[in-house]
Amino acid sequence: MSDRAWRVLRHWRRFAWWLERGGARPTPRLLVAASMLFESWDLGGLHRAFSGGQYAPAALLPPEADVLRTLDGHTLEHPDMPLATRLEVPDWVLPRLQERFGLALVPEMQASLEPATLDLRVNLLAGTREAAQAALAAEQLETAPTPLSPWGLRIEGRRAVTSGPAFQSGLVEIQDEGSQLVAALLGAGPDMRVVDYCAGAGGKTLAVAMMMRNRGHLVACDVSAPRLEGAVRRLRRAGVHNVERHLLVAGDKWAKRRAEGFDRVLVDAPCTGTGTWRRNPDARLRLRPRDLEELLPKQAAILDQSARLVRPGGRLVYATCSLLPAENEAQIERFLAQNSAFKLVPYAEAWPLPTPLPSPGPYLSLTPLAHRTDGFFGAVLERTA
Repeated sequence: MSDRAWRVLRHWRRFAWWLERGGARPTPRLLVAASMLFESWDLGGLHRAFSGGQYAPAALLPPEADVLRTLDGHTLEHPDMPLATRLEVPDWVLPRLQERFGLALVPEMQASLEPATLDLRVNLLAGTREAAQAALAAEQLETAPTPLSPWGLRIEGRRAVTSGPAFQSGLVEIQDEGSQLVAALLGAGPDMRVVDYCAGAGGKTLAVAMMMRNRGHLVACDVSAPRLEGAVRRLRRAGVHNVERHLLVAGDKWAKRRAEGFDRVLVDAPCTGTGTWRRNPDARLRLRPRDLEELLPKQAAILDQSARLVRPGGRLVYATCSLLPAENEAQIERFLAQNSAFKLVPYAEAWPLPTPLPSPGPYLSLTPLAHRTDGFFGAVLERTA
């Protein structure tokens, strides 16, 4: 049943288009029925599934059956279907994605419709990738090394991981390979003072602490006390003890007192999450223009505030899990135009791992099609004075 729900969410706009074309409102039960028809169920089988019997949905009403009959024998795609509907993106987002991808728009968006892989990050503080792979194999979980992250393991399909000993012991964490690569871009080392400015529940904090070999000083900041409290459990499970937590509140003098005091600052900014649509297909249905309008000034303010923490010669990494230029390149261009003390460092120059990434231009730009990760953006800014 959960697979059915995920399928409906991934194909919602196209199912709804067909139902509306037949004159019906796309109710949840009709969307489910449409998904079954487009999976090669016949009308007879559909009526038997909607039988009204015990544990079965109520029988299809004549108007419902009539509209479903208009779908029978069709494929999901139709030449009259608008491009935004065919690609399952909100109408207002389409031109922004066209700006980002150009001729690659269709294959990129089709890749974002595929289910995401389950990626794990091996905690090198607790063991090697080979040891983690063996431990997961003992749990009947087959894994393969991720191609880009040296700490990643990939599981195809949806599998339960969190109840097993490999996860419970802190040997592995669930983290998309793209997120692991953003943490790597920070280039944090064991002798550094580092801030994760939008730490949330600590996913990237854990990865950075591992890169620092549990040494140095790492501060996890966030505006949400419950999120920071959730990070405590993860840090303990991973055996991390070089992390200090700080709750950001209105009127807080913490950042002012620590101005220019850190070697590295990571800003994983709140964003529309358009790069995570593979694993959050419902998010594309909820996204509204107002969401972006509210996020843009918030992102700019966070970038400006966090930049004050960077020492001369230090670096700030601004990252999002968005595919939209307004949240990514445009924010960096605005910041550099207003902050002459910073320069952009091409990501390839800042890249600390031995394996180079296929990402043209000065930014780290990951996509489901090109890298088989969530969509991520990363920019490296260095304070020169």
